[in-house]
Amino acid sequence: MTQQAYIPARGLRGKFGRLAARLFERDPIRIAPDRFVVSFTFDDFPRSAVENGLPELEKRGWRGTWYAAAGFAGQRNHHGALLEPDDLAQLARSGHEIGCHTHNHIDLGQAPADRVYQEIDDNRISLANMGHAQSLTAFAYPYGESSPRTKRVLSGQFETLRGVRPGINRSGDDRHLLKSVGIDGGPEGIQRVLDFIAEGRETPGWLILYAHDIQDKPTEWGCTPADFRRVCEVVDDSGASVLPVTDAYRSLVRS
Repeated sequence: MTQQAYIPARGLRGKFGRLAARLFERDPIRIAPDRFVVSFTFDDFPRSAVENGLPELEKRGWRGTWYAAAGFAGQRNHHGALLEPDDLAQLARSGHEIGCHTHNHIDLGQAPADRVYQEIDDNRISLANMGHAQSLTAFAYPYGESSPRTKRVLSGQFETLRGVRPGINRSGDDRHLLKSVGIDGGPEGIQRVLDFIAEGRETPGWLILYAHDIQDKPTEWGCTPADFRRVCEVVDDSGASVLPVTDAYRSLVRS
């Protein structure tokens, strides 16, 4: 069965919830990058990202972070076919980072603490059962939705927690809700990505990019293979260091 897209809370409730998530339970990072650092990340993740995104990274010697929601394994949704156990093995074997994206891809802006703990435990167990027993140090919020309670629960379990608020991460930004920029949104969205790359080239910082499906007819949250290739080419031309999220964070953080 194909699952349909979930739309998080909108209106005043959604706005106040997202504002509270940004304002509370913060852990400001202390980084003073002397170079531009980019991390490519993939959420959920659709098989089209493995088929069409992975070769673009690896031919440049780059590695990314792949946020897995293990409950999606072997399923289809609006993004198309989703991750398979063989994909996890291929990525890990090639030196890519596997991150956590909850087990069932739930809205953590509304989940109680016990459900958050269960989702993380279930995801770790399922990934281990699929052959990926390595520790998970990077987390991305499904739909980018968080809350002060969720940040408090997750902060002791992962080194980094990534949201979807666009921007380049610099000193003072929140380790519990890192900024990122989606490779999506058609021509305007791709131009936004290119603009952030240009900004990072001029003023060093840590730019985290995220993608979903990469296919000829993408969803509104995806991009075409040509668009993804274009983003990779511009990052390459910028001279940025390209690292998975945990490696990037550890290389930049100042105690």
